[in-house]
Parts: sequence; C-alpha cells; structure tokens
Amino acid sequence: MNLGEMDPAALWLAAGLVLGITELLVPGVFLIFLAIAAGVTALTVWALPDLPVGLQLADFAVWSVVCVVIGRRWYRDFPVDSDAPILNEPARRLRGQVVTVTTPIAGGEGRARLGDGEWPVRGPDAATGTRLRVAHVDGGVLLVEPLAD
Repeated sequence: MNLGEMDPAALWLAAGLVLGITELLVPGVFLIFLAIAAGVTALTVWALPDLPVGLQLADFAVWSVVCVVIGRRWYRDFPVDSDAPILNEPARRLRGQVVTVTTPIAGGEGRARLGDGEWPVRGPDAATGTRLRVAHVDGGVLLVEPLAD
C-alpha cells in the first residue's frame, strides 16, 4: 500500500500523533497546537472524504492559526507556575544580592564583588569593604543601595 491509497483522514491523524509525540520529546508548547489542528483536519477529511488536498491544507492552516491563538490566550490567562520564575532572567536574579565594595564608590561609581566576580557599580559613595544591596541592573552595571538595618 502506498501513500496514495491511504485514507487521507488516517494520514492527518498520523501527522497529529507524530506532532504530539514530538512535542513530548522536544517540549516547546508549540507543536501541540499543530497536532490539534491536524486532528481537527482529520475529522474534517473523515466527514468530507472527497475534500481536495489543497482545501485540506487550507483547513489545516486555518485550524493551526486558531489553535495557536487560543493556546496563547490560554497561557496568558492561566500562566504556568514555576518554582524558578526568574531562572531565565539573570538581571532580576541579581536584585537583592549583597555586594562588597572592592574599589571605593566615589562620584557615584566604583566596583564591587558579587559571588566570584567583580562588577562595576553605581550608587552612594562608599568605602572599600562596605556591603551594599543590588537594587537594579542597568546593562552590566549594578545599581546599589545601602543595606536596610
């Protein structure tokens, strides 16, 4: 049996299964929407078996867009909670960290140690050894403030 002899609805269903399995193997929360669209197209082709291939592809394209739009809205309205919400936002991870001034902050600029690295800092004048808190990150510069007592 060659592809030309297979039921088009079965082909669309197989495509949906392949896309769904691929989403499980390489998660990206995108292929699942195409898998759903392929499943809906399989139902359409099953209901309308003489639907030309061009219209099948158009049906798949339309349902793909609809599924992606619905999916994006779903994830916007019901965000997935994470135990590390700022994992991919390194600048936000630095906020609140305590630094130690290594080059005195004079005229608002100096250097400070954070972890095993030394960073340029801007903030209130401070002597070497002063501990300050990172309030914000501007590019590669830490904006620091005095520690709250």
